[in-house]
Amino acid sequence: MTPKLPKPYYEQDGIVIFNADCREILPHLPKVDLVLTSPPYDDLRDYGGHGFDWKSTIDAIVPNIKEGGVCVWIVGDETKNGSETCSSFFQALHFRQLGLNLHDTMIYSKAGFAFPSNDRYHQIFEYMFVFSKGKPSVFNPIKDRKNIYIKRGGDVKRQKDGSMKFGNNGGKELSEYGQRYNIWEYKIGGGNVTKDFIAYNHPAIFPESLAADHIISWTNQDNIVLDPMCGSGTTLKMAKIHKRKAIGIEIEEKYCAIAVKRLSQGVLPL
Repeated sequence: MTPKLPKPYYEQDGIVIFNADCREILPHLPKVDLVLTSPPYDDLRDYGGHGFDWKSTIDAIVPNIKEGGVCVWIVGDETKNGSETCSSFFQALHFRQLGLNLHDTMIYSKAGFAFPSNDRYHQIFEYMFVFSKGKPSVFNPIKDRKNIYIKRGGDVKRQKDGSMKFGNNGGKELSEYGQRYNIWEYKIGGGNVTKDFIAYNHPAIFPESLAADHIISWTNQDNIVLDPMCGSGTTLKMAKIHKRKAIGIEIEEKYCAIAVKRLSQGVLPL
């Protein structure tokens, strides 16, 4: 028997939270414009004893994405017995097998201190796989990359044979800031990820600005954002600030409570 949709744990201002297993209730929820989540990959953190079956979770998420919608899946890999698990790549391939496009493979670069390893370069990034159901309906590129050259005399393009072709754009003047690239760097550590110190009671939070940047990039106002493993509620808070509707699902009740407190303390600018 398929479980029915439970009563919301929280519902206000277009934001809804369910204390449930996302696999059980996603079939009862509306389709969304953006899925933005960082699942508990490779058992690197303790989430109240709850396991993570990534295949069945992805199977449940994909049908809830609208045509033209996007899923941002933020993951990394644990190193076990001298080898990275490659679980992130298996997950990405499963999304592709279910018919989604791998629209972009982005990098979340962590700016902050990291303990060095004695046999490898320390990993300071996570993948941000951007999947789309068809062509993304929305793309609002963030333009905060300072252009080195404001003026240039011509375009230069490398040809298939390796040679360079010099064009002429008439001395086109570039704007001071251009569209950012797909490696995004954020400061981590206490006080950088969020000023909501209650959020640090969750074992793995990602930067508010990271969530905000993806919400801005892939949705418009009043679009629906889903975080099926919403943890401390970062995605939901940023959706509220940027006037999007949002659905959060979290299996661990104590994290639902943290998310509600963050949503209830008022919306502050980043």
